[in-house]
Formats: sequence, C-alpha cells, structure tokens
Amino acid sequence: MSKPPLWFTLVCAVAVLWNAAGLWAVVSDLRLSATDIGRLSEAQQTMYAARPFWSVAASVLAVAGGTLGSVGLLMRQGWSTIVLAASVLGVVLQDASLWLMTRGSPSTNTTAIVLQTVVFLIACGLLRLAYQAHRRGWLH
Repeated sequence: MSKPPLWFTLVCAVAVLWNAAGLWAVVSDLRLSATDIGRLSEAQQTMYAARPFWSVAASVLAVAGGTLGSVGLLMRQGWSTIVLAASVLGVVLQDASLWLMTRGSPSTNTTAIVLQTVVFLIACGLLRLAYQAHRRGWLH
C-alpha cells in the first residue's frame, strides 16, 4: 500500500465537512415540529407533506453514506468505495423523488435543481476518487 498525496487527504477532509453539513440538514429536516412546518409557505407545506417515505430514506442514505464513506476515505479504508456507491444511489433516488414531485413544473425552484445537480456531481466525484485511490493502492 502506498501513501496518498497531501491533496487526497485535503479533499477527503473537505468531503467529510461537506457531507456532515448535509447530514445536519437532513437531521434538522427530520426534526421539524408542526410549528416549524406551519411557518413554511403553503407550497412548501404541501410538498413536505407529499414526500414519500422512500424519498426521505434516500436522503438519509445519501448523506449518511457520503459522510461515512468520506470518513472511510480519510482513514484510507477500502470499504469506503461501497459506502460511497450507496450514497450515489441515495442521491439518484432523492433526485428522482424531486423530479416526480415537481414534474418539471414551472414553479420548480431552480436553486434546488442546481443544488441537487451539484450534490450529484460531488457524490460521483467522491466515488470516482475512491475507485482511483483503490486502484493506486492508497486504501487498505
């Protein structure tokens, strides 16, 4: 096993922080009280109530897998590749849910779509990094 370059460790550390922020956001979302939900706009309340369970589960898989997989990469663990692959699957399911719920509606929040695209690209980038790290012998 060879030692990875410094940039690898830095990217992994940033990935842990990025995914931890996502995990915090999902946990915060799951902890919303009825009062908190009542403060949302009517459209947001409707969308919040219409979310299927599998969409919420996909969000948890995406961020928990991303966080754990990034920590695994930072620790140079081979299992991180599988966990990051599960995270990408969670992002894909989460994005599918977003698309199904909005169905390309003109009222769809463009910011949410751009953010989800960025999340997907980062998740795929981390998975690719894990594959490369494995191939280069940086993981055990």
